[in-house]
Amino acid sequence: MPQTRVLADRILSKEGAAADVVRVAAGNVLLILCAHIAVPLPGTPVPITLQTFGVLFVAALLGSRRGTVTLTLYLLEGMAGLPVFQPYGAPGALRFLGPTAGYLLAYPPAAFLTGWLVECGAGKSIARLSGALLAGEFLIFLGGCTWLAAATRLGWGSAVQQGALPFVPGEIIKMAVLVGALRSLELAGKKA
Repeated sequence: MPQTRVLADRILSKEGAAADVVRVAAGNVLLILCAHIAVPLPGTPVPITLQTFGVLFVAALLGSRRGTVTLTLYLLEGMAGLPVFQPYGAPGALRFLGPTAGYLLAYPPAAFLTGWLVECGAGKSIARLSGALLAGEFLIFLGGCTWLAAATRLGWGSAVQQGALPFVPGEIIKMAVLVGALRSLELAGKKA
């Protein structure tokens, strides 16, 4: 069954494997750029980055299948030692043993869920688009906090305090910018 048309299909109207490679590669570059906008945050082993913005933007643009492929490729590149992850932490596969591993591992499922919801029509209204983005955001923070709680033995309360709460104000801003950007692209696509 072919993938439902999403925003990336309207931006690059070509079909086929070559067009999909271009879409996935563009999403991958966006993820890498977002990861490298990073600032360490005192009191938590998790830095502030634009990675969640990149994950959800890619998912909403590319849809469930291509979004998941893009995020899986991103993780494989990082595991292989390519400098794709945010610059604070262990290199390569060792990153998957560090404090941000849960967030990283949650990226493909979050991309799938967000992309699937967009394919099902979540992009048709601001409220539904916001819900799709928040669902993906929830999965990312659930994965991150679960990892922090279990793997680093922080416990659930401390994991939420260090792995989610400090990021809420920034995530609200990212969500607003994402919704605005996606709606603008949608409207521009309709005019073209």
